[in-house]
Amino acid sequence: MKLANVSGRAAIVMSGEALDVATASGDRFGPDLVSVYEQWEDFREWAEAASGDTTPIDSTTLGAPSPMPRQVIAVGANYKVHVADAGFDLPTSPVVFTKFQSCLTGPNTTVTLPAGNVDWEAELVLIVGRGGFRIPRDQGWDALAGVTVGQDLSERVSQLAWANPQFSMAKSFPGFGPTGPFLATADEFADPDDIGIRCDLNGERRQDFRTNDLAFDVSAIVHEVSKQLTLYPGDVIFTGTSGGCGMLEDPPVFLQPGDELVTTIDEIGTLTQRFVADGS
Repeated sequence: MKLANVSGRAAIVMSGEALDVATASGDRFGPDLVSVYEQWEDFREWAEAASGDTTPIDSTTLGAPSPMPRQVIAVGANYKVHVADAGFDLPTSPVVFTKFQSCLTGPNTTVTLPAGNVDWEAELVLIVGRGGFRIPRDQGWDALAGVTVGQDLSERVSQLAWANPQFSMAKSFPGFGPTGPFLATADEFADPDDIGIRCDLNGERRQDFRTNDLAFDVSAIVHEVSKQLTLYPGDVIFTGTSGGCGMLEDPPVFLQPGDELVTTIDEIGTLTQRFVADGS
């Protein structure tokens, strides 16, 4: 199953069109995705047989698949290739930080570049369904509603300006958390732990990797994070990126006004970000 946020309303994606959840369920679920996640188990059971009139999806109306999460969690240094490229040792537990909710957007956006060096990080993003505290590893996927495409855009100067890197602020400028276009449940994938991710800058491939290279896979992330945090319906978890970021190029490459960044994950869809100069 795929879900979409169409003009703020929850929709099931059927053959490329949208089935409005509130209308089809007689207002039992929805109208927004926040309330759908809060009733995830009941909604999932209903959705298996859902039917009704569908409408074409206008991509300009798509919002974030989880627009108002209580928590936005991110994991760094989580791909073996990326860690090796950066010259680090693999962490023994997930490196966790946060992005702030205000940076989250939908899939097709224009982003104003702040001062500094803005980099890209294509990521698989988890959206919590049932959630919980101290979730067993073998129930990690069961605690999720599904996954979506994300970019963890990062301003590297402010991130690395101090002895202890300041991840959260540098990764939370307006528009620095695009997500979408859809949420896909685990059964949309032949193997949900081996998903292809690609990122193109102005038509040039910059990242091309698979989630089977994760140091901590999806179930491990859910398990480890929930040891200390209660995960709530709709929470968002960025799972990390692999090699190909601009900071590690020789010489480094950063986003410029006029650039177009296209991020795709198999079976989910594509994000498109265009970048403009700060006119202030």
